[in-house]
Amino acid sequence: MVVCDLEKIGSQAARAAYILGQLTTVQKNQALLVLAQELRAQVASIITANETDLQSVQKLPAKFLDRLRLTPERIEQMAVGIEQVTQLPDPIGEVTRGWVNHAGLQIVQKRVPLGVVGIIYEARPNVTADAAALCFKSGNAVILRGGKEAIRTNLQIGKILRAALQKLALPVAAIQVIEDTSHETANQLMQLTKYIDVLIPRGSSRLIQAVVQQAKVPVIETGAGNCHVFVDQTADFTMAEKIILNAKCQRPSVCNAMEKLLVHEKVAAEFLPQIAAKLTAAGVELRGDDQVQQLLGQQVIPATASDWDTEYNDLILAIKIVPSLTAAIDHINQHGTKHSETIITNDYQRSQEFLAKVDAAVVYVNASTRFTDGFEFGFGAEIGISTQKLHARGPMGLVELTTTKYQVRGAGQIRQ
Repeated sequence: MVVCDLEKIGSQAARAAYILGQLTTVQKNQALLVLAQELRAQVASIITANETDLQSVQKLPAKFLDRLRLTPERIEQMAVGIEQVTQLPDPIGEVTRGWVNHAGLQIVQKRVPLGVVGIIYEARPNVTADAAALCFKSGNAVILRGGKEAIRTNLQIGKILRAALQKLALPVAAIQVIEDTSHETANQLMQLTKYIDVLIPRGSSRLIQAVVQQAKVPVIETGAGNCHVFVDQTADFTMAEKIILNAKCQRPSVCNAMEKLLVHEKVAAEFLPQIAAKLTAAGVELRGDDQVQQLLGQQVIPATASDWDTEYNDLILAIKIVPSLTAAIDHINQHGTKHSETIITNDYQRSQEFLAKVDAAVVYVNASTRFTDGFEFGFGAEIGISTQKLHARGPMGLVELTTTKYQVRGAGQIRQ
């Protein structure tokens, strides 16, 4: 068993964070470009480590293997994501507001790094590079604790990034990957309030809830994605087909994939048979309520009560016919995970009502839920997708990895 000294890791991270907080934007961007170059130069070693990880977990479902698998193309996307981060405005030092109070004090509020960010995640080795890049640009040190299924890949990526920092004479403790994947170490990490300023879990709903419930370190909750697409009575069917097939089939294992299809009863008889045929041809298992079963027959499995709350992360889709826009909104707000929700409609007023009333981090009109992603939003890489309402919500980029402090200048004032 790997011995892990979290006190030492935390202490080193805190010292590194102090140094990072003093770097200029130019220094950080130059370092990030080197990190991206090193990833490209070490593709073979990353693939080798990843293949070893994949071989050790072949019994896992295909959806988990897809999250774990790295290809040269995915590694290139990781490098491109790091380069995109260099093009983003540096939030550190930004003055968010300023004023002079009644006593003549000059009060300025500025953005500063959070400090040390801890991340607990599963199966997605791209998180190692994405999180490192975003934390570095925002002046934060990061402690990464991935799952055992991807440990070799995570360690190799971390080794490459740390070697790049060492070449640049920057603190290698700015990026630390914990080698011990035991639950005991994860629990200790959640209690490390002396050094870690915020903890971000990424993975299954079970993992996220375990971190939320057990951690003493403040947590930014990233959520599961029980995402819906609602086909309104005024929807363009051609558009709806493209969006649904993309949202469900492009990459079903990820949290922004569509899991539920709601169809207005006025267009269900015409639209559902044609979209069901396309989905079935794409290998999607269909589950439906009583009305859907009557309409589509044996190609649909009866949906159970639990289906409406389930994130499948697979080629499975539950379908429900709803009598109105209000019913669709109510169903989404009851069963959704506040992640990403879409309406397909040609009625502006109905789209506005959907946007206003659906409670989710990202709400779309006539677009796929698959766009809920830091890369797609222009954030470069992504630290996660927050489904909570405090501090950060939706795809989290650089700004969400900052806090603020007040700087106050006086001329000898004292409070009366």
